[in-house]
Amino acid sequence: MTRTLIVNARLVNEGRQFDADLRIGEDGRIAQIGPQLSAAPGETVVDAAGRWLLPGMIDDQVHFREPGLTHKGDVATESAAAVAGGLTSFMDMPNTNPPTLNAAALQAKYDMAAGRAWGNYGFYLGASNDNLADIQQLDPKTAPGIKVFMGASTGNMLVDNPQTLDAIFRDAPTPIITHCEDTPTIDATMKAFVEKYGDNLTASMHPDIRSREACLKSSQLAVSLAKKHGTRLHVLHISTADELALFTPGPIEGKRITAETCIHFLRFDRADYERLGNLIKCNPSIKDASDREALIRALAEDVIDVLATDHAPHTWEEKQKPYAQAPSGLPLVQYALVAALELVHEGRLPVEKIVHKFAHAPALLFNVAERGFLREGYWADLVLVDNTPFTVKREDVLSKCGWSPFEGTTFRSKIGSTWVNGQQVWDGAKLVGTPQGQRLRFDR
Repeated sequence: MTRTLIVNARLVNEGRQFDADLRIGEDGRIAQIGPQLSAAPGETVVDAAGRWLLPGMIDDQVHFREPGLTHKGDVATESAAAVAGGLTSFMDMPNTNPPTLNAAALQAKYDMAAGRAWGNYGFYLGASNDNLADIQQLDPKTAPGIKVFMGASTGNMLVDNPQTLDAIFRDAPTPIITHCEDTPTIDATMKAFVEKYGDNLTASMHPDIRSREACLKSSQLAVSLAKKHGTRLHVLHISTADELALFTPGPIEGKRITAETCIHFLRFDRADYERLGNLIKCNPSIKDASDREALIRALAEDVIDVLATDHAPHTWEEKQKPYAQAPSGLPLVQYALVAALELVHEGRLPVEKIVHKFAHAPALLFNVAERGFLREGYWADLVLVDNTPFTVKREDVLSKCGWSPFEGTTFRSKIGSTWVNGQQVWDGAKLVGTPQGQRLRFDR
């Protein structure tokens, strides 16, 4: 294990910025934080030259597509893209093939990731209409949470039985995380659009087909069930201003019901469908500029608690299909942090807020042990940020799908280095070393 001393850094942690050095011990943990630390014999010294040093980001929502959909992405390729983007831990969704609906399938995913994941990993258990017993028997230390699709998804994972849904909210031994879109509302709208436009549907219709009404109706149901049962509920990928009234401002530590939004809802809006079409087709849909502005304010005011990606790669060929056949989702992990930091450069959010929403808050919400903060004794998951511009190019994309919705975009920050469990895995231009990811521990 390499011992490393990072000197002359501008640490961003727990609501403040300060100048300090940081030592990584032989055990892969942060051994010391302080001013003017002296290098020990044999220690690798990295001069940060005043650059931001952040805790590694924890992405609470990714679709890395393994098992069963590995022509789009897999744990090795997508976690490589993630660490290149400063995301050092990820929580992967259960809508794979087969879906992750029981303890055996959950363990199989952990076994599959061992030795292959560049970042640290956790896997959700999925809910269905017929796996209530598996949910009730889940060891809460083995998964970040239980994913409930209250809207259409891949495989047998739409929970639309009211009795089952009520029981899941009553009995869940971990946080419940929900995808909230009302399927009957979407189906009725889609039927009306097909009757009017036939085969001439376009991606620009997506925010109207997968509407704000569908989101709000479903989110209202989830929040009402959580209040009824006292459930620890986390509502994923909030996309509308309308839903924000369901959530309260304040520190995440004091909440039973929390909300997440995603980077694409902060950087794109309805006007971008004309340029990007199916490339930004996702569920829930990217909606209006007014929604984007409301979501940014909600992050600033601590109404929204967590920032994530919902990274969901599809092949370029799949995205070129007609609107109705093109799959929903977009690859984001490699450029999510630098996209979020644009809000800092624009004067919209302080960097301390980005670090809180993308690192501290997920660690707190999911009881992630010893990660998400720059603290002595914690694992050394670190990101050094260069505030120098670069332009996203297709040839630099590490996701297996090989494209990014940000191609041609110039960002004002870039990822200079990433460390996972004390080992450098990204040097600003390429992956280095070997995959260092460990299974996340949930301290429950």
